[in-house]
Amino acid sequence: MITTDHQDHLVSVTVFGEFTLADFKEFEEYALSNIQSEGPLSLFFDLRQMADFTVDVAWEEIKFSRQHPHDFVRIAVLTGSQWIAWSAWLSQAFVDADLRVFGEESEARLWLAQGGQTE
Repeated sequence: MITTDHQDHLVSVTVFGEFTLADFKEFEEYALSNIQSEGPLSLFFDLRQMADFTVDVAWEEIKFSRQHPHDFVRIAVLTGSQWIAWSAWLSQAFVDADLRVFGEESEARLWLAQGGQTE
C-alpha cells in the first residue's frame, strides 16, 4: 500500500508493507499527471515501513526511469535498509536527477527544499 502527496513541485510517496506493481502504477500515474501540469518534480520516497517489493516492481521501476530520465530534479529515499539504499543507487544510472539516500526524514526534506524547482 502507498500514500501519495503533492506540494510545491514535490511528490511524496510512503510505502507500507509490500510494494506491489499496482502500487507502483498508482505512483506512476500520480507523478506523470503532476509532471504534465508542472514540469520536472522532486520525489520523496519514505521506504522505512516497506516490508518487501515484488520483482515486477523492480522491472517497472527500471522501465519508468528509462522513459523519464529528465522529469525529476531531486530524489530523496528514506530508508534504514542497506539493500534498499543499494538498489536506489542503481536506479540513479537511469535518471539525471540528483538522488540521495537518507536515514533521517528531516535531513531528506531539508535537502529537497534546498534544491528548489531546478538546479
